[in-house]
Amino acid sequence: MHTENLAQYRCPLCQQALLLTEKSYRCINKHSFDQAKQGYVNLLPVQFKHSKEPGDNKAMVQARRAFLDKGYYQPLLDSMLALYQKYGDKTAAVFDAGCGEGFYTHQHKTEHNSVYGVDIAKETIKIAAKRYQDCFYSVATLADLPFNDGHFGWLYSVYAPILENEFTRILQDKGYLLTVTPADNHLFELKALIYRQANKHDTAKQVIKQLTLIEEQRLNYPMNFSNSDDVLNLLAMTPFAFKASKELINKLKQQKEFSCQADFVLRLYQK
Repeated sequence: MHTENLAQYRCPLCQQALLLTEKSYRCINKHSFDQAKQGYVNLLPVQFKHSKEPGDNKAMVQARRAFLDKGYYQPLLDSMLALYQKYGDKTAAVFDAGCGEGFYTHQHKTEHNSVYGVDIAKETIKIAAKRYQDCFYSVATLADLPFNDGHFGWLYSVYAPILENEFTRILQDKGYLLTVTPADNHLFELKALIYRQANKHDTAKQVIKQLTLIEEQRLNYPMNFSNSDDVLNLLAMTPFAFKASKELINKLKQQKEFSCQADFVLRLYQK
């Protein structure tokens, strides 16, 4: 059974509570947002959009889904879940900021918590809601989230923009924010095929000022590929994919084996 009828949202237009009645979320001021057949709700009013279809395009979405399904980032997810088990209030609501297709979202779900995922890309939310029906999914902007103050006990952001003021607003007192960002050598071997001089990621920048850093981890491991489709899907997920030449893509298609590093920094903050 889909749990969407238990979701707690606030109206993105007037900040009043939204109640689900007959497949529409409505507030006291009669703003209305229809629940899609997949179970998600679009809480991104047209005037908040900066483009017709904001967020990742369909090809990028499909590539990321295929790549993540192969388990290459499972060690990252395991590290995230270990931190949640160590520090998190297991009955408090969990929020995935920029959730994509729900790969991380649904694996935080237990019988005792409620888990929400938000993304600005409708295509990704549609996939997540259809595939993982035990979580709540909505299309919204991270800059103005459709939740009341102090709604969540655990919030995480994997590569998504970190909007400290808004994230802090929706966190409970003593709640946690986990950020995952690329470390120095993340995908360095793949980058080196594209750029003459591949720069390492700058990991020194810390954008969080209001919250207290509780724990920081570095996670580095090799990803060994024996299927060129997986490498091409990984490339399609990256911001440097558009710089890859046709020659390089053809070369990768013919390569039987390829190896590159996954390298992440996990930082856990408390309000």
